[in-house]
Amino acid sequence: MQQEQTQKQIFSSSSKHQGCGSVISWEQIEEGIKGSFQRGFFRITFSNEAIARIQISQSDSFEENPYSVIKGDPFYAFDLEEEEKYLYLKTETLKVQLNKVNGVIKFYDSQGHLLNEDDTLGTAWIGTEVNCYKKVQEGERFIGLGEKTGGLDRSGKAFTNWNKDYFAYGVGDDPLYMSIPFYVGIHSKGQYGIFFDNTHKSVFNFGASTNRFMYFGAEDGDMDYYFIHQASVSGIISEFTNLTGRMELPPIWSLGFQQCRYSYYPDSEVLTLAKTFRDKDMPADVIYLDIHHMEAYKVFTFDGEKFPDPKSLIKHLKSLGFRVIVIMDPGIKAEENYLPYQEGQSKGLFVKYPDGAEYQGQVWPGWCAFPDFTKSETREWWAEKMAFYTDAGVDGFWTDMNEPASWGQFTPNLIEFDFEGEGASHRKARNIYGMQMARSAQEGSKFNSPEERPFVLTRSGFAGIQRYAAAWTGDNVASEEHMLAGVRLVNSLGISGVSFAGYDVGGFAGEASKSLFARWMSIGAFSPFYRAHSMINSSDAEPWAFGEEVEEISRHYMKLRYALLPTIYSKFYSSSQTGLPICSSLAIDYPLDQKVYHSAYENEYLFCDSFLVAPVESTKEITKVYLPEDDWYYLYTDEFYAGKKEIYLDCPLNYLPVLVKAGSIFTMQNVVSNTSQINDGVLRVHIYKGGLGSEFIHYEDDGLSTNYQSGEFSERRMSYDPEKMELTIGKPSGNLSSAYSEIEFYFHGFQLETVTVNEKSHKVEEKDFAFIGKLTEFDPLPEQEHPYHEIKNLKTIKIKNDKEEIKISGLF
Repeated sequence: MQQEQTQKQIFSSSSKHQGCGSVISWEQIEEGIKGSFQRGFFRITFSNEAIARIQISQSDSFEENPYSVIKGDPFYAFDLEEEEKYLYLKTETLKVQLNKVNGVIKFYDSQGHLLNEDDTLGTAWIGTEVNCYKKVQEGERFIGLGEKTGGLDRSGKAFTNWNKDYFAYGVGDDPLYMSIPFYVGIHSKGQYGIFFDNTHKSVFNFGASTNRFMYFGAEDGDMDYYFIHQASVSGIISEFTNLTGRMELPPIWSLGFQQCRYSYYPDSEVLTLAKTFRDKDMPADVIYLDIHHMEAYKVFTFDGEKFPDPKSLIKHLKSLGFRVIVIMDPGIKAEENYLPYQEGQSKGLFVKYPDGAEYQGQVWPGWCAFPDFTKSETREWWAEKMAFYTDAGVDGFWTDMNEPASWGQFTPNLIEFDFEGEGASHRKARNIYGMQMARSAQEGSKFNSPEERPFVLTRSGFAGIQRYAAAWTGDNVASEEHMLAGVRLVNSLGISGVSFAGYDVGGFAGEASKSLFARWMSIGAFSPFYRAHSMINSSDAEPWAFGEEVEEISRHYMKLRYALLPTIYSKFYSSSQTGLPICSSLAIDYPLDQKVYHSAYENEYLFCDSFLVAPVESTKEITKVYLPEDDWYYLYTDEFYAGKKEIYLDCPLNYLPVLVKAGSIFTMQNVVSNTSQINDGVLRVHIYKGGLGSEFIHYEDDGLSTNYQSGEFSERRMSYDPEKMELTIGKPSGNLSSAYSEIEFYFHGFQLETVTVNEKSHKVEEKDFAFIGKLTEFDPLPEQEHPYHEIKNLKTIKIKNDKEEIKISGLF
């Protein structure tokens, strides 16, 4: 075996394409192989049996991104084979083939199916720009890339990763605020994921302006990507989040309804807002304070006139069941008597020019310095400064303008960042700046409130951001198109590892019509992050600001959201363990079903695994819905539909099209006004008859502390077996007793008179049941009447909840 060359190779600075060429030398290392091409160096290693890492560089020392991948133990369980022209590296899941003649790499599954292959151009450079050219497999589709507009299928389009402050962006505009260079390729031979771990400005071209290949690359840095394969798309996403980390279980109040405006002030207006929610019987948990809470827009201040006693204000809000989240922008006003500026300057914590001068950009407070969040000392300092807010009782933090944004929107590329001691220019650091600010906010929250779970919301981020923050899709527009584009953005973020995501309900820029706001509120109830947000100098945009009918529709969906919190919270727990999304594009569960990519159906998604949500414009009264494989029940009436077909559903404003997958189980509670309110002690378990069974893990803890990490939780597995006609509720695990003393079962689609519960016969009762309340007929003319749906004679039983296994049989 030839030994690897150790000297650096000298490259021409030519602006022409320069490929890697043939393999000159190679050697085996513990976790893979490394070697040299005619032009460049390579290393192929494994993170586990399903993930291969490909590194190709112009230098014999490979670059590392210290922020995205969680380092684990190296993986050694692979076989290495050599043939005349090829090297093969094999695990139980993957086979990687390296062509020694031209450097081309191919990936196969364990059965020998070709998953992905380089074009003959392979990996190459044009100056410092590096690209990897890939053949497109027959019928191949591409999904993912995080916060990207456009359709579900990325084929035929090109996208840029360069975090950008983009007010009122168009539904096809790119790039936006967040970059996640990870996509999933899907074709009949299998599916795979590729994560390009390079923080420079990068491009993914899935066939725009070319019919030869797709490619991805960056303007500088190494070709460094992880190739991921599993038997399912969900398995690939789970592996990607195993690589880049998963969200921590958030506090339960962050799953409730949240109200924001740019801005609510003075303090009396904030109190009136909170009181109005309670007076109008609208469940809500969070109120935001935007930039007008600050003195002259300076972070770590309160305006002495608008908010003279913030501690008392927040205490009063908490007595009403509200948590408070404050905005934090990174810009530190360059003002000599402003303590955060004095400290940051004296400690050398701000971003600088190459000559050591302080970089300043203009944002809300005026000319500002910018903390270098790629430096550990800066993150520690920021955490200490956040005590200003936590001492006042603030519960959560909203990191905005963290692309970083500044007036002019053209940050000079020569400014320099610490980059964990390595040193980097803006070209390399921009895309991870927002992520590191969110990290600082999370660490600060933990530092100052160690007994409580943090909640951080961010506008900007990079791959791995889910470890630190929830995400929202920025400054959207009050339009039908934006409402549906937001759904696709959240679904794409879910594909890309960011489970906790949402959009500004009602639209931030512009003003929503009555019907648009009503529809958006209903869709938002089936989103991981549920927040209404509107802009300054616009009409009021609270749920009661659009008239009585919209107010009542909003109230009904807000109440449905709170009734479903046991299911939503359980799914968040599951997502924190698996990395799988809360809102799941149909392409995840049905990747080879061509109809799920059709423009008429690409917005549909599964919420918490059970609910098929079909978002539709508020202007439509009837819509076409595609039902993929599986059987389905219309949520509001239990009408049964077979899958693999298109159906028409009425969609009046008070009924968003939602179906439930046959065989599903989910849990509900009585409606509460906020998550701190004690429930009535009855857990409602809904089970839907189907040919295929399912499992649901019901999860409880205190919703606030980190005690669940030391066993203070209650986890209970519920499984439905249609062949045995049984529902089994397993014994709970964990040290916490359930908050529910009784369980009420609702049997959808079953024809029952009695059931057997742990070998004792129980007579089944019947009741009429409605997921959504009846609208008041404000205008009592017959033609103005609203539809109202009830499930008639729904079968139900109620039993005592205990810690023994519960087996219900006889489910015909």
